[in-house]
Amino acid sequence: MYGGDEVSAVVIDLGHHICKAGYAGEDAPKAVFPSVIGSIEQLELGDAVKFEKDSEPVLDAKDGVRPSDSNKNPAKRKLYVGSQALGYRRDSMEVLSPVKDGVVVDWDIVDNIWDHAFRERLLIDPTEHPMLLAEPCSNTLQQRERTAELMFEKYKVPALFLAKNAVLTSFASGRATSLVVDCGGGSTTVAPVQDGYVLQKAVSTSTIGGEFLTDCMLKSLESKGITIKPRYSFKRKEVRPGEFQTVDLDFPNTTESYKLYSQRLIASDIKECVCRAPDTPYDESSYANIPTTAYELPDGQTIEIGADRFKIPDILFNPSIVQTIPGMESFAGSASSVRSLPQMVIESINRCDVDIRRELFSSILLSGGTASMQQLKERLEKDLLEESPQAARVKVLASGNATERRFSVWIGGSILASLGSFQQLWFSKAEYEEHGSSYIQRKCP
Repeated sequence: MYGGDEVSAVVIDLGHHICKAGYAGEDAPKAVFPSVIGSIEQLELGDAVKFEKDSEPVLDAKDGVRPSDSNKNPAKRKLYVGSQALGYRRDSMEVLSPVKDGVVVDWDIVDNIWDHAFRERLLIDPTEHPMLLAEPCSNTLQQRERTAELMFEKYKVPALFLAKNAVLTSFASGRATSLVVDCGGGSTTVAPVQDGYVLQKAVSTSTIGGEFLTDCMLKSLESKGITIKPRYSFKRKEVRPGEFQTVDLDFPNTTESYKLYSQRLIASDIKECVCRAPDTPYDESSYANIPTTAYELPDGQTIEIGADRFKIPDILFNPSIVQTIPGMESFAGSASSVRSLPQMVIESINRCDVDIRRELFSSILLSGGTASMQQLKERLEKDLLEESPQAARVKVLASGNATERRFSVWIGGSILASLGSFQQLWFSKAEYEEHGSSYIQRKCP
């Protein structure tokens, strides 16, 4: 019995944009921090030796699986994890993400993120808590085995379980069968869940996620001549009470990726504050004279945002709009192949069994940070009503609480790991030692 009353399990959801961690049975994650990290390549000998000592256990995984970046020795870089460490500008600090297209490409970074979550945020000893990890529907066998290896070999956890994102979202809303539309930071995934299992053949994904919309917002503002100054590039001085003067600071050694990271933070806040999905498909003429909304940037200048408030969110429903945003041309070529949100939903339902289609139409769940966009639910419901068969009752459900929408995967994990009937399903350390990491396929379908 692992998740008894004394020892609560720990639930971790490492997303594309944000990592959520906390205790099972609670209603929100304790630790929420960016899942990107700052990295400084180091050449000093003293530091390298010290760092080598720290990172040895990562490398002695069995089967000789090396972290994917074996050409870059992790001894040569110092990693900074967490929003505070990232918020401080350092010379030549690159901002790196461990996840690319939903697949972990750099295990060393993931390892550091987990370490930060256990040791610095939750302040726990991982050897005492069973771990429930959320994983994307597209996770491969190698990824799952690697996860099991790291957790059991390095952190020595007593038990582990890997659950699919879509299943957890479904549990968070108290359903065993539903169609989960997960609009995350890096991608949008539509996955049907039946009786607690994802129907893999009907999962559809698109590369348009929250970060992509943030980039569109950034480029669109730049094309209008508005430059977003990152927080570190200026200082505000009070000249008279309530009146500030901005002094520009110059940091020549700041890397491009850190500058972009800082600008994206601001652009993403603009997006969250002013954007809302339009009720009808966006077109330039009808939105040209829409009232503007004011937004004050950190450096004190106030900008007016007009049609972009509706244009940016509408990319989810009509990806070809991207071509009209200057600076996004690199993506415009593949925009034609990316499907819109309603298309993905219909396509996914049509790939499912005829018997459950009706039930899926009537329980479409929205989750993820981008799903908190105002009017997104109403617009998706409206578009689906137009495209779905007459007999189907279309119902798009989304928690009224924005926190619950953002963290629905984590909340589902918290519910699952604290259920009494779930305790016999853990993949225990003893089983791992007996059968090896490939046994995870049998324990966590």
